[in-house]
Amino acid sequence: MTTAIYFDLDGTLLTFEQGYGSLVADVLAGHVEDPAAAAETFLDTFDTHFEALEPRPYRQGMVAVCERAGVDADPDELVAALREAEWTHSRVSDAARESLAALGEDTPLGVLTDGVGEFQRAKLAHHDLDQYFESVIVSYEVGAHKPDQAIFDRARDAIDADEYVMVGDSDADIEGARAAGFTPVRVEHGEDVPDFWATVRALV
Repeated sequence: MTTAIYFDLDGTLLTFEQGYGSLVADVLAGHVEDPAAAAETFLDTFDTHFEALEPRPYRQGMVAVCERAGVDADPDELVAALREAEWTHSRVSDAARESLAALGEDTPLGVLTDGVGEFQRAKLAHHDLDQYFESVIVSYEVGAHKPDQAIFDRARDAIDADEYVMVGDSDADIEGARAAGFTPVRVEHGEDVPDFWATVRALV
């Protein structure tokens, strides 16, 4: 019996050194007088376009920032700076890499992530994670975000297995997986929570 394991990307495979709003504010700090307010503008606009699966949500967010703050900045350059900041301020633990390598010896692995394909695939490549996965499913490329069953159906189509596991850190990961017939595994974060990857490594 074959079991395929899918992993969420942001917050599961990747951990961030700071909150996303703070990261956006740092990127905008050299361009606007109030980076925190500008970050809020970006996030509100981004979320609206992202949830609706509208094209180029990152650019739409930066356009809104430039217009509201009255700054003459190139939105595309700001998006590029944010993308690089995401690379710089995210990390993959050694335990995660060791666990993925061990699991991948006899288990098909995939990534199932909400996001824009260009951004998500670039993060995987930057951290040299794509080598571990047979399939990468990105919500913008499917036309549905988790917990919509469509994205889980695409995952089934991408890897032929008898059973499927979804590892993630959000309610959308867990509830969507359960509804789609995947076995959900939640990743918890915090100092009092046992290290998930250490537990996985002990099992393989």
